[in-house]
Amino acid sequence: MELLLLHYPFTFLFIVFLVLYQVNPAFRYFCKMTFYNLWLLTLSILVFMVSIPCGRNVENMMFLRMSVLPLKYIFGLKIVVKGKENLRTKKPFVLVLNHQPSLDMVMEMLPSHCVPIAKKEILCMGTFGLECWLSGFIFIDRKKTEGSITTLTVVAHSLHKENFHVLLFPEGTRSCDGSMLPFKRGVFQLAGKTQVPIIPVVISSYRSFYSWKEKRFTPGKSTIQILPKVETVSLGPDHVPKLTEQVHDSMLTTHQEIPEMTNGASR
Repeated sequence: MELLLLHYPFTFLFIVFLVLYQVNPAFRYFCKMTFYNLWLLTLSILVFMVSIPCGRNVENMMFLRMSVLPLKYIFGLKIVVKGKENLRTKKPFVLVLNHQPSLDMVMEMLPSHCVPIAKKEILCMGTFGLECWLSGFIFIDRKKTEGSITTLTVVAHSLHKENFHVLLFPEGTRSCDGSMLPFKRGVFQLAGKTQVPIIPVVISSYRSFYSWKEKRFTPGKSTIQILPKVETVSLGPDHVPKLTEQVHDSMLTTHQEIPEMTNGASR
């Protein structure tokens, strides 16, 4: 052992790394998450350089999407998208998704000309934040309600004029345990103001293969279910609470049924 360590230190360290990776789930989790973050940081530099000629343009989402999709193959993740036909419209709509931990694979089903609305802290994530800005992300400060409302109002005025879609997470923050949190009403106020339909999207829980608390990250399967659109034409501010409850209940029901569908059952 001393001879091996003396003459082949890197070989010894590599063997130790492999052993730890195989026998220690927590070590394997940290290795995968480190790789995940380094991938985003490194690829975002290349994507940033490719996106610069186009300036700030939602078309740059194509490059961002291409940089993220290979991760599902690297980590052995199978993403099944159901209900794609519900996105076949060229008219503006508001896409609402339940919020999972940082492994969100929404790029798998993201339609063209769709602009995510995200927290402004992403701008501080180096080249990844810059690439998100170049891709047309709309950033809001969750701590400043008035400023967020102003931003959403601007978005509302632009939806029809520029004919694009927006993606929001009505829970407002990530769910760490895979459950669905209560919805904030800002998303539904936006849809009501613009009179555009809401398309709910439900992502199954990652708990079977990913857990931040348990430091567990294994290959697995996730289902993305795209639900039929919910019309908002003729709805006013007084209808927002009921609309919020209606969409939340339909998404929660689907979220609870997805494990059964994943195991082969169908509705």
